[in-house]
Amino acid sequence: MKMSSTQGPHSLAFRVMRLCRPSLHVEIPVRFDPSDLLFGEDLFDDPVAASHLPRLLADTVSTTAADGSTTSADPSDLSYRNRFLLQHPSDSLGLPGLLLLPQSFGAIYLGETFCSYISINNSSNFEVRDITIKAEIQTERQRILLLDTSKSPVESIRAGGRYDFIVEHDVKELGAHTLVCTALYNDNDGERKYLPQYFKFMVANPLSVRTKVRVVKEITFLEASIENHTKSNLYMDQVDFEPAQNWNATILRGVDHHPESKQPMSDVFKPPILLRSGGGIHNFLYRLKLSSDGSQLPKVEGSNVLGKLQITWRTNLGEPGRLQTQQILGSPITQKDIELRAVEVPSIIMLEKPFVVRLNLANQTDRVLGPFEVWVSQSDSLDEKAIMVNGLLTMLLAYGCICIFFSSILNFSWLQHLAQVEAFSSSEFELNLIAVKHGVQKITGITVFDTREKKTYDSLLELEVFVDSQ
Repeated sequence: MKMSSTQGPHSLAFRVMRLCRPSLHVEIPVRFDPSDLLFGEDLFDDPVAASHLPRLLADTVSTTAADGSTTSADPSDLSYRNRFLLQHPSDSLGLPGLLLLPQSFGAIYLGETFCSYISINNSSNFEVRDITIKAEIQTERQRILLLDTSKSPVESIRAGGRYDFIVEHDVKELGAHTLVCTALYNDNDGERKYLPQYFKFMVANPLSVRTKVRVVKEITFLEASIENHTKSNLYMDQVDFEPAQNWNATILRGVDHHPESKQPMSDVFKPPILLRSGGGIHNFLYRLKLSSDGSQLPKVEGSNVLGKLQITWRTNLGEPGRLQTQQILGSPITQKDIELRAVEVPSIIMLEKPFVVRLNLANQTDRVLGPFEVWVSQSDSLDEKAIMVNGLLTMLLAYGCICIFFSSILNFSWLQHLAQVEAFSSSEFELNLIAVKHGVQKITGITVFDTREKKTYDSLLELEVFVDSQ
């Protein structure tokens, strides 16, 4: 922390101490048990030697009184000859149970609350009066006022006295910060003096959040990787994804080896996730789907805002922190005039038996489109086509196989007419199909033609289904 002030003698001076949680005092010397040095690892293999172990240990850590009785070593012994011995098994942790107050300004991280105890001291031999005090945080972007006593100045500070106050600020910016403390006061000779003092500190980023977005059919998966850059462990209380409008988000978790039925308090108390100091990482996976009502709304071309992450954590002794990421973007959206979606697909599809698929044709523009003609292209070879339109067919039995041919000589085998579709509305129709191959198959080749604008829309829908042979 750096401090600077204007030239010239002043009766007052600011002193700043950061208020934060204390840390655990750790004793650096490692304590040990005397048996670790005096006896080998095979001592307990000999039952006779093991039986004499308590007496031997007592001789090493105790003294003999004049009457022959054995007493513990005097703790006031200035030789400290027992200072490295384990008096209790917990001594091996090196934690004597003492708390250590901060010895320096320390590291300040984004998302924490900066809390400071400020004292303005009168080091002169006379009283100063009418003190106006201001404290503010100055960053590269803004100045935030923390304290202002202009409307109610401090009446006086006696010689050798002080005036104390506490300020708090939620750290929301990275980089250099300056705590500016100023005082305007009347000196002993009635002169009005101005005292500014500056306390500079840096704000670092405690976490890094890396995201990956994958789109599988109509489902978007968001993976968030959170890494700890601080020098202490962080306990993540909350990592929630707040989806944007028209999106629904569900967090995906791994296999739970502890059933909820055995944890009645799991809904009330959720153990925090540990991110170890110096690079601990934890991954989160979210599944995002458009809401039922949101999927009918028009999309803005080129933008695909998914949402943002809300992260809260605590340090070893409960110091809180909170961060909110920027808006996470998915793959850019290419605006389409129409969209074709499957509304209803049979759960069981049998080989060589007709089935019906209900489709929805949505107009995503602000004008009327249509009328439309819809067909399924059959330009692919019959050996590769697994699902076809169930219509006017010619069947030929040859070599024990059933081959299916379409009586139409055009490059499409089925045609359906649809009326005009109003702006931002939709129309449903049915498609009667038949499968000629079993297993996982794709329904492709559905083409929509706008008869008024003479515009063809193809590759609008690829739908995977499972065909059962039995």
